[in-house]
Amino acid sequence: MIYWILATLTAFYIKGLCGFANSLVFSSVLSFGITNANISPVEVILGYPSNLILAFKKRKFLKARIFVLPALFILAGSLPGAFVLKYIDADIVKIIFGLVVIGMGIQMWIQEIHANKKETSSDQKVSSVFMVIIGVSAGLLCGMFGVGALMAAYLTKVCPNNDTFKANISAVFVIENTFRICLYGILGLIHLETLRQVVCLWPVMLLALFLGMKSSDHLNEKTGRKIVILLLILSGIVLVAKSL
Repeated sequence: MIYWILATLTAFYIKGLCGFANSLVFSSVLSFGITNANISPVEVILGYPSNLILAFKKRKFLKARIFVLPALFILAGSLPGAFVLKYIDADIVKIIFGLVVIGMGIQMWIQEIHANKKETSSDQKVSSVFMVIIGVSAGLLCGMFGVGALMAAYLTKVCPNNDTFKANISAVFVIENTFRICLYGILGLIHLETLRQVVCLWPVMLLALFLGMKSSDHLNEKTGRKIVILLLILSGIVLVAKSL
């Protein structure tokens, strides 16, 4: 149980701090001795309230034009995801997406370095075609594996500040989590023991989320964006490393 507590503390502190990466951190800590079929149902139910809390706290920054399309990408990605996982090596797909995340993270970091004091990387003009390609890819990755790194990269590009980013990525994950919980229930992946474990871990999750949110309140905009970008790069590296 100590590993579950450690994974929860680490994952949801980061969630409160940056708004994403909890799924990847949670599964990374536990994947060495526990199968993904046992991790994912616990993680999605455990993390569901955290997305509701963040979306509610940042509700004035919610914009339907930002979160509706990515949510549709994710739901659409869940459908071909089943086909891809059945007929294509999932590790190859993860490696490709992981390298894309790393590349985007590095590109965003370079933009941050060269940005003026009054300019952030999100102010840069981005090709609509490029954003559609990244959005669809993000939907596939999140829909297939529940990994939101590429979705975070997409939203970082279209959100003007950290508050808008956190609000809208949380709204996207609320929709995705709702769909995935229903799907897991239909497939019989959620058991009574799963719910018992979630109930035991919820206080730990809430504490870690609260600490992360409080830490986030003391970060300035530029520092917050740099942490998000570094987490994107780290997420891509972990995704590739776990799939090799």
